[in-house]
Amino acid sequence: MSIQLQNPYNQKPLSKIDNGLTDAADNFFPYKNGAYRIVSNDNYTESFGYQWNKFSEAQIDKISNVDISRTRFFAETNWDKEELDSKNILEVGSGAGRFSQIILDYTKANLYSVDFSNAVEANYKNNGTNNRLHLFQASIYELPFAKAQFDKVFCIGVLQHTPDFERSVQSLIEMAKPGAEVVVDFYAINGWWTKLHIKYLFRPFTKKLSHEKLYKKIDSNIDWLIRTYQFFSRVGLGALVNRFLPICDIDGTLPKGLPYEQLRELCVLDTFDMFSPEYDNPQKISTVTDWFKKYGMESVWGGKIYYDNCWAAVVKGIKK
Repeated sequence: MSIQLQNPYNQKPLSKIDNGLTDAADNFFPYKNGAYRIVSNDNYTESFGYQWNKFSEAQIDKISNVDISRTRFFAETNWDKEELDSKNILEVGSGAGRFSQIILDYTKANLYSVDFSNAVEANYKNNGTNNRLHLFQASIYELPFAKAQFDKVFCIGVLQHTPDFERSVQSLIEMAKPGAEVVVDFYAINGWWTKLHIKYLFRPFTKKLSHEKLYKKIDSNIDWLIRTYQFFSRVGLGALVNRFLPICDIDGTLPKGLPYEQLRELCVLDTFDMFSPEYDNPQKISTVTDWFKKYGMESVWGGKIYYDNCWAAVVKGIKK
């Protein structure tokens, strides 16, 4: 069954025409470079559009030949590939399409993929040849779908970067039909020390830099930062010292044994991702599980999932 598209601003059904979407009131949303545009590029996710179009292939398994996205996706969701056949799946916050590729290549599901930034263009570049992909540039708070239609909903690597975490959770749950599963991950608050980290000291300044200037600063310093990080890890001081280095958590977020050039690219990408977003709102796992229950989920589970020397804070549940 196809998904009913809906104008999120007036709740009128949307119909496809040659160059976009329209409703009965003649509101029009264009189709451009592979995606239906419900919003413009000028929003708080502009840095992500820059990031994912610049690093459009870095996290795409079929291009990088490193199995990081597939491992993470199936570890966090625990979804059975065969059971997803012909199901309608909603992905919110697709970036360059790393998890879109996994859904499209490993299952026969129909994927409705949304990003608030023009990263949809990178996703289309990577996955647009598959006719089961339906791309939309839209806000998590104004999704262009009638409610309660999707068999599965997932949002990975996104929620901490939205302005209202709880409202974001509510918006995702509203899209799931009864019996559907919703899976999210996010930056977790592990204790009082969580925000005792270099990124929270630097972010008030770095997020105001132009994307180009921030990228150049990171790229020109990344080699000595990698060496320093690895030195402290080798001598057993990584857990104490490396959180105060302006570089991503190599040991906790990246696979071991990567060739240096690939490691370097991912470090630049993830470090840019640390310092550029407008919002960075970690949450307690217990808080997110409570929100799931508040907005109509049952069989809710929340905890840490470990995969490939990495871990993620995950909450999942079934819509009542």
